[in-house]
Amino acid sequence: MDWNHCYADLPDLRVHYVRHGQGKPLFLIHGWPEFWYAWHKNIPHLAEKFDVIVPDLRGFGDTEKPTKVPEVATYATDLKMLADHLGLDRFGVVTHDVGASVLQNFARHWPERLTGLFLFNGNYPGVGARWAEADHLKEIWYQSFQQLDMAVEVVGASRESCRAYFGYFLGHLTRDPHAFDSDLESWVDNFMKPGNIKGGFDWYRATNAARLAIIRGDLPPIEKITVPTRMLWGAHDPVLKAEWRDRLSEYFTNIQVDVTEEAGHFVHYEAPDLANQEIVAFFETLR
Repeated sequence: MDWNHCYADLPDLRVHYVRHGQGKPLFLIHGWPEFWYAWHKNIPHLAEKFDVIVPDLRGFGDTEKPTKVPEVATYATDLKMLADHLGLDRFGVVTHDVGASVLQNFARHWPERLTGLFLFNGNYPGVGARWAEADHLKEIWYQSFQQLDMAVEVVGASRESCRAYFGYFLGHLTRDPHAFDSDLESWVDNFMKPGNIKGGFDWYRATNAARLAIIRGDLPPIEKITVPTRMLWGAHDPVLKAEWRDRLSEYFTNIQVDVTEEAGHFVHYEAPDLANQEIVAFFETLR
């Protein structure tokens, strides 16, 4: 497929996005370690029914790199400004992982802009102290490592070190450890671009205080998300465990959750046919 690459010059950020299709607007928002191309198995099918817009988050992919670590809220504001730039008043969003955190922030601030929210594996405040339980610490070591000053230099020292680092996550977090083999070099190409390793690592610096507050249980009270939400959780995800879905109803007023045995962390990539089917079905019910 010939990808339609576009750029939006926002007041303080040049955003790269891919856009295909016609119909009601639907954003696909990636996580980490990802960039827009993580959705390449979904875009062609979804573009048959929707106006599909697939941006790189601030600091990721071919979007401009920040000069300093962003505030957490900035990532959601970027999406609002992109939608404004494109003249889109209301739209649906499909996302997971980092993107799921961004969109929960967005949904609390601008719920009127969202027709619906479709989430794959993502963190939320209800995970709480379970994030730092003894048997889970081995799964989140990288979130501390990536905040170290040396981390970017170590991972980006060579193409081989970059491949080893990101290849580890793409294999470890999936049901099939070889799921990303055919695309691994595309990931290496992306993260070897200037600023892309740091841009992704900056997310963990930006969100560290909030992550610790969730673990300690002293996060300030937050409003429930009222946007119609669908969640499909991959059962074989060692970092975001499917059983942690148990408190979602405390944070969403209108959510339907299912678990699939077909995938680990990257449901949209590992089980694209299922993901595409469920996305279309959900957003068609909202018309």
